[in-house]
Amino acid sequence: MHNPFNTHFAMAGLYLHVPFCKQACHYCDFHFSTNLSLRHEVISAMAKEIAMQKDYLADQQVTSVYLGGGTPSLLTEEEINMLLASIYATFAVDSQAEITLEANPDDLQKHKLLSLAQAGINRLSIGIQSFHDDVLQFFNRAHTVAESEKSFWLAREAGFANISIDLMFSIPGQPASRWTESVARALQLNPEHISAYSLTIEEQTVFGRWQTHHKLTPVSDEQAAVEFEYLMDTLAKNGYEQYEISNFSKPNYHSRHNSSYWQQQHYLGIGPSAHSFNGATRQHNVRNNHTYLTSIKAGKVPFQLEVLSQANQINEYIFTTLRTSSGCDIHYLRQVFGYDLAHHCHRLVAHQLAELQNNRLILTRKGKLLADQIASGLFVEAD
Repeated sequence: MHNPFNTHFAMAGLYLHVPFCKQACHYCDFHFSTNLSLRHEVISAMAKEIAMQKDYLADQQVTSVYLGGGTPSLLTEEEINMLLASIYATFAVDSQAEITLEANPDDLQKHKLLSLAQAGINRLSIGIQSFHDDVLQFFNRAHTVAESEKSFWLAREAGFANISIDLMFSIPGQPASRWTESVARALQLNPEHISAYSLTIEEQTVFGRWQTHHKLTPVSDEQAAVEFEYLMDTLAKNGYEQYEISNFSKPNYHSRHNSSYWQQQHYLGIGPSAHSFNGATRQHNVRNNHTYLTSIKAGKVPFQLEVLSQANQINEYIFTTLRTSSGCDIHYLRQVFGYDLAHHCHRLVAHQLAELQNNRLILTRKGKLLADQIASGLFVEAD
C-alpha cells in the first residue's frame, strides 16, 4: 500500500460505475443492466482497469472513492474487497479518504452493513427518493418506506456516522404538501447529508415514453420552485448548509467526492460509461458491458477522448462553480483564461440573481432557481 501522507500530491477522486440494478426505475437514464449474469465478470474487469489506469492520476493523492451506478449495494463483500484492494495497490490513497457507496434500502440488512464497514466503506448514500409508498411504486423502486427507515437505523447501529440520503421532488400528480411530509420524515432521521433533485423526465426512459404518449404531465416550473424554496428554507432552519444547488449538509459533512467535481479537481472514472477528467481532457468509457469486457480482456481501456478547448474549459468552470456556495471566481477566469465576466456580473447583480463577494460571483436564492440558465448565459462560444 502506498504511503498515505505524500502531502505534496494534488487531491484527486476515483469514481467506480457499477452497471447493474435489480429493476429499472422509471426515471433513470444512467447505464445499467438488470441481467446480473455478467456482474462478477464486469467487476473483475473493473479491478483490472484500475491497474491499467495507474498513470492517469500519477503524483496525485486519492482523497475520495465513490462507488456509484447502477446499484453498488448489489455487490458481494468479495467483489467490493476486490475493487478496493486494486485501488489501494495502484494509487496513493489518503488514510482519511472518504469512501462512499450508493445503496438501495432493500439491500441494507445488518450483515451487509457490517461487511461494508469492515471493507472500509465509511460513507453511505442511501437512495430513499420518497417517504410515500405509492410514489416509490410509481418510480418502480424496489423498496418501501419502512425499509428505508429501517435501513437507516441499521446503518447507524453498524457504525456509519456519515450518511447521505437522496430525495426527489416535483413529482407529477403529487401536491406540494406531500413534499413537505417527505422533508419532515427526512429530518426525523437526521442524516449528515441530503441530496435533493427535481425529477427530470429523460426521453429514453419509461417516464419519457409516458410523456410522449400523454400519460404523464410534468410538474409546472412554479410548483417545482415552490417545493425547492421550501426545501432551502426548512433545511437551513435545521442546520444544513446548501453548499451546492442540490446538496445540503451539516457543517463539515460536505461530500468530498462531489465537491471535487465542482472544484475542478481531477478524477478517474472506472467501469462502463464512466467519465474521467484531468483538466485538459475528458475520457468517456464505452456504454456497453459486453464491449467493455471484450476490450479489457484484450488489454485496452475502451474510451473516447475529448480534448477540451479553452472555451470548453471556461464554460465548464462557470457551470460547475456557479452551482456552489463559494461561487465563480471571476479573478481566476480573467488571470487564467483572459475572460472577463464583469459586464455579466453587473447585470446579474442588478436583477438580484447574484452577488459579488471578494471577486466571486455567487447566486442569490432567486438565482439558484435559474442556475442552469444563468450559467449558459455566461458561456463563451465554442472554438
